[in-house]
Amino acid sequence: MTERPLAQFTLSDGTTFLVEVEEPESSAVGRVALPSGRQVLQVQQTLEEALDKIKPIASKIITKFRSLNEPADEVEVKFGVKLTADAGAIFASVGSEVTYEITLKWARDKATNGQSS
Repeated sequence: MTERPLAQFTLSDGTTFLVEVEEPESSAVGRVALPSGRQVLQVQQTLEEALDKIKPIASKIITKFRSLNEPADEVEVKFGVKLTADAGAIFASVGSEVTYEITLKWARDKATNGQSS
């Protein structure tokens, strides 16, 4: 079984961590050696910078569902995020589609709940 490449991501505080990734499409991704001597892909942006690219989409989805005629009390959006060495963070897909799971919840009106006139 072939080992999948590892990519080294960095947090804004300088902490580094490794992620198993697909081989990058771009040859522009550099490589660095771990203390063990194993070569890993060096990601050129921090994890926070990578996630900043997808944050506006999540924010827009939540804003749209909060602007319904009867806004939900809770809005939950779930989607997969895939880390790659060359693109950073991208929406993960199943097949050729990106899937979002959106849950809207409304609480019962407490003023009228359980009271009779």
